[in-house]
Amino acid sequence: MKTQTRSTDPLPADGEPVAATRWKRERKRYTDWCTLGFCILGGLLVGITVLALANITMAELADPAHLIKIATSSTVIESILLTFGAGASAVLLLIVFGTPLAYILARSRPSRFKGVVESIIDIPLILPHTVAGLLVYLLFMRRGWLGAPLSDIGLAFEDALPGTIVAMLFVASPFYINSMREGFEKVPVHLENVARTLGAGTFTMFRTVSLPLSLRHMYSGAILAWGRAIGEFAGVIMIAYYPFIISTLIYYSFTTDGIRASRSIAFTVILISFGVFYLLRRMTRHLGRYDDRV
Repeated sequence: MKTQTRSTDPLPADGEPVAATRWKRERKRYTDWCTLGFCILGGLLVGITVLALANITMAELADPAHLIKIATSSTVIESILLTFGAGASAVLLLIVFGTPLAYILARSRPSRFKGVVESIIDIPLILPHTVAGLLVYLLFMRRGWLGAPLSDIGLAFEDALPGTIVAMLFVASPFYINSMREGFEKVPVHLENVARTLGAGTFTMFRTVSLPLSLRHMYSGAILAWGRAIGEFAGVIMIAYYPFIISTLIYYSFTTDGIRASRSIAFTVILISFGVFYLLRRMTRHLGRYDDRV
C-alpha cells in the first residue's frame, strides 16, 4: 500500500523536508502576479519622471559647451546658493518654532480647538501657490500688519531676502510640523512618565527622551520642508522677485533669453538637487534607526 509523502515525512539526505526541497526546485517557475502588478503600476509614475529627465538630458548633452558656460556663470551659482541658503534658514526657523508646536499637538487630547489648529497648519497645503504668496505679501508688505512695524526698525521684506525666507517658511511649515507630530506620537508615553518619576522636569524629559526618539522624523521632515521651500515660485515672486532664487531666475531667463538658456539652468539645478537629496536620503537610513523601534 502506497503512502502519501508530506512535509513532515522522512527528510532527504541534506535534512530538509521534501516540500521545502520541491519549493526550492520550482520557485523559479512561480510568478507573484500581485507584486508584478504593483511594480508595473508604480513604474508608470517613475517612468514619467525618467522620460522627462531623459528628454532634457539628451537635449543638454547635445551641446555640452553651452551647458558648462551656463552652469559656471556667477549668476546661476549665486542664485543656487541663495536658494539653498534661504531654504535652510526657513527650516531652521521651523525647527525652533515648529518643534514645540508639534509636541503640543502630539500630546494634547482631541478637541475642537486642536482640530482648528491642525486645519490652520494645513492651509498652505490646500491653497494655490499664488494665494499663499498673496497672503504673505499682504502681511509683510511695507503697509502690512507685520511689515509696517518691522520696516520701521529697518527690516524690509519686499524684494529682499527676508521676504523670500518668510514665503518659503509659510509654504513649507506643514511638511515639518506634521512629520514631527507623527514622530512625537510614536514615542511611548510611559517612557516620558518614567523620566518624570525620576525627577525630570517637562523640558528635561522633552530634551532627553522625546526629542532623541524623534530625531529620524525631525530629519525627514526637515528634508521635505527644505525641498518644498527651495522649489517654491509663486509664493516667493509675489513678495520678493529680487534677489533671484533659482525658480525666478529660470522664469526670467525663459522670458528674456528663451528656452535654451532656461533649460540649461534647469538641468544644472536637477543635477545638483539630485546629488544633494540622494546624500541626505542615504544619511536618513543611519539616523535614529534603532530609536524609533522602542
